[in-house]
Amino acid sequence: MALTKFEKARIIGARALQISMGAPVIIDVPSTMIDPVDIAMHEFENGLVPITIKRTRK
Repeated sequence: MALTKFEKARIIGARALQISMGAPVIIDVPSTMIDPVDIAMHEFENGLVPITIKRTRK
């Protein structure tokens, strides 16, 4: 499923917020990577974001 740039931004933003609030990180990240947005983007690029996307038809 192809995502629009808006969906991608929403997913990464939501996951970054979860990480910043203390949610466990699913992927191994280097110790130098501490920004939640960078970690969320790293998870997204590896297909490991635990967020389900549900589209509705109009």
